[in-house]
Amino acid sequence: MRESHNINKKSDQKSNRLKSINTRWPTWLALIVVALLYEALPKIFYWGPRGLLIGLVTILLIPLIITQWRNDHRVNRILALAINILITIYTIISVIRLVLATFQGQIGPNHLLVSSIILWTTNILVFALWYWSLDAGGPVQRELKESAGSTAFLFPQIQISLTETANIPSSIKNWVPNFVDYLFLAFNTTTAFSPTDTPVLTRWAKCMCMIQTIISLTIILMLAARAINTLNSGSNYFVS
Repeated sequence: MRESHNINKKSDQKSNRLKSINTRWPTWLALIVVALLYEALPKIFYWGPRGLLIGLVTILLIPLIITQWRNDHRVNRILALAINILITIYTIISVIRLVLATFQGQIGPNHLLVSSIILWTTNILVFALWYWSLDAGGPVQRELKESAGSTAFLFPQIQISLTETANIPSSIKNWVPNFVDYLFLAFNTTTAFSPTDTPVLTRWAKCMCMIQTIISLTIILMLAARAINTLNSGSNYFVS
């Protein structure tokens, strides 16, 4: 009887671990994509040796996956926040370099376009990771629901569950946002300069949405400035 209980307990633990991994792998993939995108930037955006960010992300990602498998949530959260801070610093510095390179004529039109697309995409992924990591106390607390922190983003499913008290489908009643929901939120904030259908409730989330919008707007303005300069001068002012 005791043996059967132990086997069932181990089976449940393994099932919970696999379920946890299934909700986390999109974020790990996003981190890898961010690191690879930075490798595609022109040389003027590098600080340190080539492949530095990929190396740092890998060093932090391996223990991140291990601690997730072992359910060491405290260390896992610290590692996740450390990676988020790292890629955010890279993003902000890269956007600043884009601005300086554009106005100093250090980047050609082709590189400007490619760099802008890369940084615009990275901006979406970086802030999606932040929203996913911080909303309602983080992914672990959100899954527990009753011990979750204050909700920063009022997704439509949450709005329905709060306003409707009867005949709510279990899929909505038990709904918990995953990384794709935060990715969609970040995509809307970058493209429409607004979270669109998801009201932002907390101050930290509002500040992060503003920072994300400013970064997106800066990238677009650099492309617009290059286009206007080309139209006005009628020549390739910037070097290729």
